[in-house]
Amino acid sequence: MDVEIGDLAPVLLEHAQDKIAVLDEAYTYVYVNRAVRPLLGYDPEQLVGTNASEYVHPDDREAVRDQFERVRDSEGLSATVRYRHATDSGGWVWLESRFTSLPDDIIDGYVVSSRDITEQVAAEEDRRDAESRLRTIAGTVGDVLWMFDDEWADLLFVNPAYEDVFGQSIDDLEANPQNFLEPIHPDDVPCVEDAMRRASAGESVNVEYRINPETDYSRWVWVQAEPIVEDGDVDRIVGFSRDITDRRRRERQLAVMDNLLRHNLRNDLSVILGNAEWIASEGDASSRERAETIRRQGQSLLESADKQREIIDLLTERSVPESIDLVPVVTDAIRTIREQYPEAAIETSLPDSAVARVLHEIQLAVTELLENAVQHESAGTPELSVTVQCRPDAVDIAIRDSCPPIPEVEFRVLTGDWRMNDVYHTSGLGLWLVYWVVDLSDGHISFERTPDGNTITVTLPRDQ
Repeated sequence: MDVEIGDLAPVLLEHAQDKIAVLDEAYTYVYVNRAVRPLLGYDPEQLVGTNASEYVHPDDREAVRDQFERVRDSEGLSATVRYRHATDSGGWVWLESRFTSLPDDIIDGYVVSSRDITEQVAAEEDRRDAESRLRTIAGTVGDVLWMFDDEWADLLFVNPAYEDVFGQSIDDLEANPQNFLEPIHPDDVPCVEDAMRRASAGESVNVEYRINPETDYSRWVWVQAEPIVEDGDVDRIVGFSRDITDRRRRERQLAVMDNLLRHNLRNDLSVILGNAEWIASEGDASSRERAETIRRQGQSLLESADKQREIIDLLTERSVPESIDLVPVVTDAIRTIREQYPEAAIETSLPDSAVARVLHEIQLAVTELLENAVQHESAGTPELSVTVQCRPDAVDIAIRDSCPPIPEVEFRVLTGDWRMNDVYHTSGLGLWLVYWVVDLSDGHISFERTPDGNTITVTLPRDQ
């Protein structure tokens, strides 16, 4: 078959940047354009007269021949196929080729237009690998991972944990994504629908609600939803649902214990303190001394009950860190201590500002540390120094006192170095309050003891 290049020019100009070839019915190259050289490394003359299947990867030959034969056997038909083509250097390039059968008066043969899709195929393989890994991970975690479209009308993904947590089959959910409202307690549906509307509008939301009628709605989930925005519009919504039933149960138990301690203990101690005051005023000298001991210890128990209430509030409120300038916090804490203990000498070294991401209870923690230092001064006037220092990624609050060294057990138990038992335990709740405020703020506490006193440094994440 003779092919004149001039006759082909109008067709080839349209695809000048692609590899353009003409095959005869036997799948032999009769023409190849110059684009083959940068694409595959061959000169056109090397390919003309050879069988095209020789250059196709063995695993792809059958698919390519099938598409070519479809076009060859049906006039005017086109077909597209993806395959690996050999290069002159011995490697492989992924091509996407379009076989086209043109009328005989235009060209006697079959035009093959090919483009390099190697990078596209590699990206698709990476994406498939990532999706496979994600599905493997999602299938092993206990949290429910999910993805919906922006209108919550199409379920794009959910992992197997859904069935165990929500008590509903994934098949039912896929058949009708609106079915995910069915396992939710009727009283909680309005707040869930409101959260859905806010997420669709582009707002990050989190909500807790009761689910699973099979367990009489005794299960609680914490749900976080994040809208994915593309080109300024919400494209889809992703999130997770975590079973927090155990946490809710513990919070309820803490609340019950808090009420018992807050009311019963305080009422009983009020009776004890009242009688102690009567003995102190009516009894003899020996009785008055004992009454004062009772009064002092009773007052200490009342203060412990107050700290216990603050700790329970801290652990059950689920506060989140926020941007807070620590300089006013420290200044207010120092003012409170000076009002309660006018004899205390407190030196300060404070910057103009020191903004960190912390719980708002941080002022309770700083006040507790200052008060603890003042109360444990055994000789003379309590002397303290407070330094606030900013570092690139953190803010340090250092409180130095002149008290006797803090017993090692007090901070080893606190930081988890020693397990608390009958031998190792702290003497009060104050340091626990400090520790939990700092820990929930993603900070940490360090203790330094010297013969001249102690330095407690609270390190908190700086707000960037």
